[in-house]
Amino acid sequence: MLRDEMNELGRRARAAAGAVASADGRARTAALKAMATRLREAAPAILAANVEDVHAARAKAMEESFIDRLALDAGRLEAIAKGVDVVAGLPDPTGEVMAAWSRPNGLRIERVRTPIGVIGMIFESRPNVAADAAALALRAGNAIILRGGSDSARSVTAIGAALRQALADAGLPQDAVQIVASTDRDAVGMMLEGLAGAIDVIVPRGGRSLVERVQRDARVPVFAHLEGVNHTYVHAAADLQKAIDISVNGKMRRVSVCGATEKLLVDRDVLEAMLPPIAKALEERGCELRGDAEALRVWPMKRATDEDWSTEYLAPILAIRAVANIDEAIAMIGRHGSHHTDAIVTEDQAAADKFLREVDSAIVLHNASTQFADGGEFGFGGEIGIATGRLHARGPVGAEQLTTFKYVVRGSGQTRP
Repeated sequence: MLRDEMNELGRRARAAAGAVASADGRARTAALKAMATRLREAAPAILAANVEDVHAARAKAMEESFIDRLALDAGRLEAIAKGVDVVAGLPDPTGEVMAAWSRPNGLRIERVRTPIGVIGMIFESRPNVAADAAALALRAGNAIILRGGSDSARSVTAIGAALRQALADAGLPQDAVQIVASTDRDAVGMMLEGLAGAIDVIVPRGGRSLVERVQRDARVPVFAHLEGVNHTYVHAAADLQKAIDISVNGKMRRVSVCGATEKLLVDRDVLEAMLPPIAKALEERGCELRGDAEALRVWPMKRATDEDWSTEYLAPILAIRAVANIDEAIAMIGRHGSHHTDAIVTEDQAAADKFLREVDSAIVLHNASTQFADGGEFGFGGEIGIATGRLHARGPVGAEQLTTFKYVVRGSGQTRP
């Protein structure tokens, strides 16, 4: 029975979490290094499994952006292994004293970082998420239960086998990384219920429908990652070459990632000077442009609809709009954005400071591409997701964000009057 199987999986994860949390940090580091080694050794099996997943997805006529997120090659797999190596080299966050103080009665109080426990990860097409999430969870002393989408099931199973073998190599319980084998959607519902109290937090990573279901149905806390309706704003004081480079890279480096620019805002005062060279560079890279009436007057493109301003394309499509000034740009981002990642291009430091201060997104950038919205680029070795909420974790969720804390109080016989 599926429920019995899932609850047993949760029970084993809970037991493994205790063992991983109590292990020496050096043991977790050794396991992470072993994970990177095993991923490299298992490359033929992982890539063969991925070929089957990609062939099946193409047979279903899945969109190219989906195929891009699903596909692995030798270079991408090596990047995954290198990411695990980076996580192995990060400081172990568990046991860190976050703050300490003494009270007048002599009590010494410390706030100490501790593992969360068992992380439930529900994701869709990206098989690399399995390795990134498992490594970060282990670095923070947690166990993790991974449930990938049915389209990436073969790839995730192969990656999971390598990760579990690495845990055994290091003398830690293999059940610290669990792969949900069932593709039955009921398994997701059972994870959202918490597997009889085994799961401490759920992290969804995928499209809007997945995230909305998790937020609606979960009975345990959720680190939410909504879609990336991200903006690059070209301010009146922007350097033209920076504006071109940042706009093109933000949109076209990799269109299927959640940090891709989806909307370009350009100050009206520089629209005629700035937009044509930016638009030309984008179109030369194969980007379809959709603009408002003012953008259309300056450069020929499709007319944008009302839906375009709030759409995450994950494709080589960009919506372009003229704005009067920085206040209108900030208002536009607040009205149509997803609080994920937004950038300003300007040489005016006061304007940059205003943008960074007033745009309420998890990641805000000045003179840099939105494609830097990535845990690896932040030095986290990877990320379990980009949290767009405001509680506990925000932005790239790395090892530190997969911890909580407790208070340790030391006394010398004090009693409370």
